[in-house]
Amino acid sequence: MSMFRVFRIAASGLTAERLRMDTIANNLANANTTRTEEGGPYRRQVPVFAPILDRAVSRGGRLGHGSTGAGVQVVGVMSDPSPPRLVYDPQHPDANADGYVEMPNVHVVTEMVDLITATRAYEANIVALNSAKSMAQRALEIGR
Repeated sequence: MSMFRVFRIAASGLTAERLRMDTIANNLANANTTRTEEGGPYRRQVPVFAPILDRAVSRGGRLGHGSTGAGVQVVGVMSDPSPPRLVYDPQHPDANADGYVEMPNVHVVTEMVDLITATRAYEANIVALNSAKSMAQRALEIGR
């Protein structure tokens, strides 16, 4: 495996996890937003990732049958389809005739758990990047 390939894979993971943390921060910032341009309450956003695959090459230089991982890519950011929470607050300007307000489908505890997971994955990619860099530096010192 090429050393630069390791850097590309780790960098793709860093980019994906950074987007995930940004999306979580946006969800938390809008946890009480009851009006949006589309109408209705804010909908929780969730990033969608997909693997980047390289075709495996056999010893003879021909393409093999399997594929190897080459990182992760962001496919898009989708809205969570779960229904909004109904909160009884007849004094709220967005309350319906029965006094219920449609609140965003953002749960702070879920977002915080996702944030911790994204942070740990980001840190793991940094460790992989630093380990590869350290190995490359040691390999360069062999010739001295």
